[in-house]
Amino acid sequence: MKPTAIVYTSNTGYTAEYARLLGQGTGLPFYALSEASGKLNSGEAIVYLGWLMAGKVQGYGKAAKRYSICAVCGVGMGETGSQLEDVRKANALPAGLPLFTLQGGFDMTKLRGIYKFMMTVIAKTTGKRLAVKADRTAEEDRMLELLTHGGSCVREEHLKDVLAWYESV
Repeated sequence: MKPTAIVYTSNTGYTAEYARLLGQGTGLPFYALSEASGKLNSGEAIVYLGWLMAGKVQGYGKAAKRYSICAVCGVGMGETGSQLEDVRKANALPAGLPLFTLQGGFDMTKLRGIYKFMMTVIAKTTGKRLAVKADRTAEEDRMLELLTHGGSCVREEHLKDVLAWYESV
């Protein structure tokens, strides 16, 4: 089934940016989940993008109740294409449902409430652990950089697998 739209949930803007880029690459309209119900019919085929928190794709459950999800993209701090098994398991995604993970970014100033508190703790503890680690991998170096200085990792090239999938359906 070919999707007719892109629906997303974004917390700090990185998922919204990927939705915009994916919309440009596919020609599909893109909507925040909060506005999609006024634009799309129930059961409509969509690609869903949501930000990741502890492996959970935020908004996925709500979107899955309303739309027919053709593919899921989880946007988090990890490298693009990483954590696929963990995300699939945490969200109980069917084995045949295409899943993609995309590296978004980190900006403490855009976080509010409990999310800001949680990420402050995570940034401090993980940042300290990585800072003293002698044999860091390149991925760990990038994670340390994100945690200590923030920044966007949103890149059009991170969507290449999603776009290849879209062209194949």
